[in-house]
Amino acid sequence: MNPEGASSKEGRTAAIRMRIELVGLGKRFNEHWVLRYLSYSFESGNSYAILGPNGSGKSTLLQIIGGMLSPSEGSSLVFAGAEAVDPEQVHRYASFCAPAMELVEEFTLLEFFGFQHHFRPLLSGFDPQAVIREIGLTHAGDLQIRHFSSGMRQRVKLAQAIFCDCPVVLLDEPCTNLDQEGISLYQRLMDRWMTGRMLIVGSNSRPEYTMCKNRLELTIPTRKPILSKLP
Repeated sequence: MNPEGASSKEGRTAAIRMRIELVGLGKRFNEHWVLRYLSYSFESGNSYAILGPNGSGKSTLLQIIGGMLSPSEGSSLVFAGAEAVDPEQVHRYASFCAPAMELVEEFTLLEFFGFQHHFRPLLSGFDPQAVIREIGLTHAGDLQIRHFSSGMRQRVKLAQAIFCDCPVVLLDEPCTNLDQEGISLYQRLMDRWMTGRMLIVGSNSRPEYTMCKNRLELTIPTRKPILSKLP
């Protein structure tokens, strides 16, 4: 299949208009608060950078938004169109990439994306071979992922998030282990395939969030609200 012939870059599910409302959200692990008093709105068609020092909760916030963690207080409300999404179903609308996420190392690259495509459809016009071409790994299609370099693995992690047919894309430090060529590829993919979707990037590295129009800064939790909007 050829992505150039796709009728819509956003595919099927990815074109759904989404809204995420954080209301008084907080998260703690044992007695340690990572996030607190956080209220904010995210809308489809917009891109957001979540900034802040280590320990301010960037990764934790992305996991809460994606339905992988539950808040300790407050709420994360997700809407698909006018309909509220059940918290147990949020994962159907969001794709996620983080440096620590695991890949099935026994799969070849083609097998990995074939497996993903079976459970989570790719963007309209894409099949596993087309995805592999987009990330510049056609030479490695039949190679087991366990033989990949760290930079190749990161390209795979990014691809499974970017080319998943989801309206919300969550990226945690997306350029980890990428060289300059890989960073340039990442920026091209963002420019080309995020149209109409909601993009949220957690990072302190400018090349990772330069495409984001909205920037939010987290600080270490105190008794006061911890989110401030940058100019």
